[in-house]
Amino acid sequence: MFSKIKIADILVDSIPFIQEFRDKIIVIKYGGSAQQDLNLREKFALDITLLYMIGIKPIIIHGGGPKITQMLKSFNLNNEFIDGVRVTSKDAMKVVEMVLSGDINRELTFFLNHHGVKAVGISGKDSMLFRAKPKDFELFGYTGEITNVNVSILQKLLDDGFVPVISPIASGDSINHPGFNVNADSVACEIAKAINAYKVIFLTDTKGVLDLNGDLISTITPIDAKKYKNNGVITGGMIPKIDACISCISNGVKKVHIIDGRILHSIILELFTTDGIGTQIIPE
Repeated sequence: MFSKIKIADILVDSIPFIQEFRDKIIVIKYGGSAQQDLNLREKFALDITLLYMIGIKPIIIHGGGPKITQMLKSFNLNNEFIDGVRVTSKDAMKVVEMVLSGDINRELTFFLNHHGVKAVGISGKDSMLFRAKPKDFELFGYTGEITNVNVSILQKLLDDGFVPVISPIASGDSINHPGFNVNADSVACEIAKAINAYKVIFLTDTKGVLDLNGDLISTITPIDAKKYKNNGVITGGMIPKIDACISCISNGVKKVHIIDGRILHSIILELFTTDGIGTQIIPE
């Protein structure tokens, strides 16, 4: 009986958060180990189903780094990163699109629909959802930066009760262009800014932003983030993620969260409990 009462207490405690987030757009970047473990993939789909059923409007942007790396190695293609950003050759671009749009996107969309969510899988190429330019072609090849987001497409999907599931592949500037591989963190940020999202959540392979002792930093501001980058607390793949977070906060997003996707129901724990489980990035 005590455990049942405890569950009821948790549900009651979540009411203010449900009231706050209802009808709000929350952009979720889905990546890391949450993609690689079948049980975690299933639980992620259930978390999104709960958000959907209580009136929150999720937009999901997924990555696929580990699977892309595995496929590139199997084809003996270059798998280089510079400051956490993948270098994408023309041949690699074909593999990237195959993995993101042809594999991960389809599976996630199926899982969500299976659990009762009206999910639709798209890439940045569909309806020219977003366009990009080279980040630095000499350095990164076909790795791009978003130049424009077609918000009307996303808004139409949300208004019609759909959950967009987006792979981070952007259109180029000609019919023969292979397209651009865009960092999924950056895509999440640009979409959140364009559609005026309430929150952005990044699922990762770490507890959040960690200090030099490996302890979780629960709250940081853009000024804190700059300091942590300068003193080596924030390095590698966390750099583009934090840059995306700061850009979101600087452009009207209320709060950004970096959470551990390896924890079951991590989104629910972060959104509907007072303490949360990860790092939140807030305005100054």
